[in-house]
Amino acid sequence: MTVFVLSGCGVVTMDAGRAEYASGYVAVSGNQIAAVGSGEVPEAFDHAQVIDASGCLATPGLVNTHHHLYQWATRGRAVDATLFQWLTELYPVWARIDEQVVRDAATAALAWLARTGCTTSTDHHYVFPRGGGDVLGATVAAARAVGLRFHPTRGSMDLGESSGGLPPDDVVEDIDAILAATDAAISSFHDPGPGSMLRMGVAPCSPFSVTGELMRAAAGLARERNVRLHTHVAETAGEDEFCAERFGCTPAEYLDSLGWLAGDVWLAHAVHLNDAAIARLAATGTGVAHCPSSNARLGAGICRTADLVAAGVPVGLGVDGSASNEESSLLGEVRQAVLMARAAGGPRALTVRQSLELATLGGARLIGRCDELGSLEAGKLADIALWRLDGLQQANIADPVAALVLGGRPPLELLIVNGEIVVEQDQVVTVDEPRTAAAAVAAARTLSADS
Repeated sequence: MTVFVLSGCGVVTMDAGRAEYASGYVAVSGNQIAAVGSGEVPEAFDHAQVIDASGCLATPGLVNTHHHLYQWATRGRAVDATLFQWLTELYPVWARIDEQVVRDAATAALAWLARTGCTTSTDHHYVFPRGGGDVLGATVAAARAVGLRFHPTRGSMDLGESSGGLPPDDVVEDIDAILAATDAAISSFHDPGPGSMLRMGVAPCSPFSVTGELMRAAAGLARERNVRLHTHVAETAGEDEFCAERFGCTPAEYLDSLGWLAGDVWLAHAVHLNDAAIARLAATGTGVAHCPSSNARLGAGICRTADLVAAGVPVGLGVDGSASNEESSLLGEVRQAVLMARAAGGPRALTVRQSLELATLGGARLIGRCDELGSLEAGKLADIALWRLDGLQQANIADPVAALVLGGRPPLELLIVNGEIVVEQDQVVTVDEPRTAAAAVAAARTLSADS
């Protein structure tokens, strides 16, 4: 069993007392954290490999709670569009994705997430073109290649344009086929055991692309198979209008009527929530994946993050799909969450430490794994980000957490996932970065050539 110690670094534990050490250590044994503390490495680890981490800050690995990995192949399109305009332009392009395009796009997206401190990522894949092959399996293969802990969801759309929905009819599926494919994906990929590297979820896409019948059936299947539920909700004011016209209620009320507000559910975006909706999410333990950069990029609005946190709603961070967030940096979302909250609510709306907590413990809570992930504590899984803060950009910032969150993305000295090194000296070591980039370019060109 491999035992090593990160020594001489600053440590942000995110433990129950939110302990921080100016100079400390993190010891790893196998795939678990063995010890965390201040000062010198204890004698118990005299025979361990000691890694000099001076000048660095160790944090829990970041947890990405909302993404669409396949969208890495369609970055830079519809850059000045609203959400509905953006979707209308891109749905026909996404209808041509296949297994190879998704594998190459997902590998690039996950490798870049790793470079930005992410050790665990979700994915919401809801486009399944006929004849496209195993596109969901392609995302799983990509995650295994990069070495990230992975929580994919089998998404779906069954409300096409001819039935009053937004997506074209050729990208929606039959409800029975959706449920069968979702059940099969859970059987094929889901690992509920301790230390799992892959857990599945169920994720009908959104109120404007899915029928109520599918929402109810998907929830029933997820609860029968004991996996979590995910969907988009209240992303734009236009969605509010859609739900008012079609269902006579708000998006949150609509989900509530379908049994979708509960502790096994997390919702993407949740920008346009009134006080009653926030209170209901808090009462039911329903989580929110806050995606500040994507919301800003699409002009969707500013999530009431501070109000959600104050109410006790579980909140994590997500980069969202790379076609609506070309940067796709999870550490970048930590910074954006602070700035957006303060732009809307003043300088004390959200602290830098609260924002970092959203990306660590908050994310772990959303995916049901705060007992294993989200903090640096003995017995938790060894998912660790080690950031170099002694370079030009951060060196004289007095508060190391402020340096990390507000000072721009620092070099990532190490990213450790399940006790294994994925990033070293700001380079992914599990896949070849130039080849990964070239494959992603080829995937994008394939879709462009068919446009």
